[in-house]
Amino acid sequence: MSAPIAAPLRARFRKGVPQAWRTPLGVTGAAVALLWILVAVLGPVLWPYGPLAQDFPRLEAPSAAHWFGTDELGRDVFTRVLAGAQVTVPLALLLVGLSVLIGGVLGLAAGFFGRWVDETVMRVTDLVMAFPTVILAMVVAASLGASLINAVLAALVVSWPAYARVTRGLVVGTRGADFVLADRLLGFSALRSLRTDIVPMVVGPVLILASLDIGTATLLLSGLSFLGLGAKPPTPEWGSMVATAVQNFDAWWMGVFPGLAILTVVMAFNFLGDALRDALDPRTAGVLGKAETR
Repeated sequence: MSAPIAAPLRARFRKGVPQAWRTPLGVTGAAVALLWILVAVLGPVLWPYGPLAQDFPRLEAPSAAHWFGTDELGRDVFTRVLAGAQVTVPLALLLVGLSVLIGGVLGLAAGFFGRWVDETVMRVTDLVMAFPTVILAMVVAASLGASLINAVLAALVVSWPAYARVTRGLVVGTRGADFVLADRLLGFSALRSLRTDIVPMVVGPVLILASLDIGTATLLLSGLSFLGLGAKPPTPEWGSMVATAVQNFDAWWMGVFPGLAILTVVMAFNFLGDALRDALDPRTAGVLGKAETR
């Protein structure tokens, strides 16, 4: 591509994409997160073997035929890591989505209507947050029984209060603003004012928290599976794969590669959350814009 053509394209790209999304961490996070999402969506198209097939030598080290080696049952670890993306990534996204929905609705109601609604929601939130997150999730998962769905429900119990607290604080800080009071004086109903004036002011910070929380959700679900409270064998789930590797400590590849998969997902969404925060924060965006013009 010639320079006269490339220059306008670069200028258009810079104008259309915020500077925060063009930082090295933002680009890296977006690329890695998109890669794992594609792996989860494409699924069997990318698998070289069946994730449950026991057709190979046991505990074989990484080689050209098996990039990540084989496990104690002769299954290809590379295939199982790819298949694990179909389990861990969608469940983490589902967990965060449900937490935003439940916590956001309760936080909006508590902050906007106040009085007994605020007291009830906040006392329940305080009660849940009084317990250590992992311990409470373990207790709930053990009570419900070991399964992936129960692990998501257990994680949901400990995840929604953070969104309720953040949303409630944002609503309380916004409901007394001049533009909200002016609309109420013009005859806006409570629900219309909540929908048109307050919700748009809350969406940005909640999205930032949600993007950062996807990594936390991945760790929590993998941790429950590691402890035997989530996925059951032979489901190819990253946490349970690491737990199996502990019993075969000499076969280092069984735990290293699923662990790296968890690490890359967590880091990618943390980078994305930081980039989203910088893009939505006017002060940070201004600083980045000045740095770009220099």
